[in-house]
Amino acid sequence: MFDLSWAHILILLVVALIVVGPKDLPRLMHIVGRWTGKARAMANEFRKSFDEMARQTELDELRKEIAALRAERPLAGVEQQIEHGILPPADEVMQPKPTEPPRKSEEQVPDLPVKADLP
Repeated sequence: MFDLSWAHILILLVVALIVVGPKDLPRLMHIVGRWTGKARAMANEFRKSFDEMARQTELDELRKEIAALRAERPLAGVEQQIEHGILPPADEVMQPKPTEPPRKSEEQVPDLPVKADLP
């Protein structure tokens, strides 16, 4: 930006000391420092807003690309849902089915009264 060497700065300080005087020079430097701080804050705010706009345009472009891809392959998500819906999970396929408990033989079944035995 400004190409100021130490010699230029020294000349400016000597001129300011002569023009303003030693009494008001600290006050002048304080005011110049405040202005410089405000200018830097405004520059930082401008830079942040510019970066935010750039990010927003990048996000908008990405959204457009995603929408275009979805328009080209609208059923891409459905394929995965169908595959996962039809095929059982791999854990269930690999596990053996539980066996049924053994049936009781006729000897273990208690005798029930028959109609003829009833009074």
